[in-house]
Amino acid sequence: MSEIRVGVFGASGRMGSQVVHAVDKAEGMTIVGGVDIGEPRETVGPAQVIVDFTHPDAVMDNIEWAVSHGINMVIGTTGFTPERIARVRELVEAHPKVGVLIASNFGIGAILMMRFAEIAAKFYPSVEIIELHHPNKADAPSGTAATTARRIAAARDEAGLGPVPDATVHDDRARGAVIDGIHVHGVRLQGLVAHQEVLFGQAGETLTIREDSYDRVSFMPGVVAGIRHIVAHPGLTLEMDDVLDF
Repeated sequence: MSEIRVGVFGASGRMGSQVVHAVDKAEGMTIVGGVDIGEPRETVGPAQVIVDFTHPDAVMDNIEWAVSHGINMVIGTTGFTPERIARVRELVEAHPKVGVLIASNFGIGAILMMRFAEIAAKFYPSVEIIELHHPNKADAPSGTAATTARRIAAARDEAGLGPVPDATVHDDRARGAVIDGIHVHGVRLQGLVAHQEVLFGQAGETLTIREDSYDRVSFMPGVVAGIRHIVAHPGLTLEMDDVLDF
């Protein structure tokens, strides 16, 4: 079996450089090039899969270019709105042999944290999310927190739970962002990498689900699994559940 040829957008960044190293060590795949924002994308080739860890302002143009050239993508760049997801879906439908995987987090622990939170959501009337990251992160709240909030909200709706109880009248933004009715609080602090807590509560009890990534190497097994997955699964894959066979 021939090796999977992998290119990297954002190759010299904090995540991109880790991807280059991880793919270089992974069995059955090889790096064929990497570029950063502003450099010619044509030099990444001939790639079967491009891994994108760039910036929310650049990622949509990268997707348009790669899909139009018949190249699969694994995307860890965040900032995806429903409108952006709809546009990516249009692109892959127009190029049915191409696969695109968009994941808010590739860390195995983070993926499990989101799944566990989704399971717990129907049992607790109160829930809040705290996400903590390094101060160079471009988006807030994080993609992981936004995805977690949407999954929790969907589980609560399915269980017939009403709004999260909250008597606050004037908060002056102290209550954080609200995503589908779930409050999300973002912290940006030197010394952090990527961390998230999901806090559940009911009368007499709380449950905290927390995941900590202390080093970006923790995301690489998921990225490598995503590369292997997308070459055999055309179309749009959202999040890592199917990749990990949840």
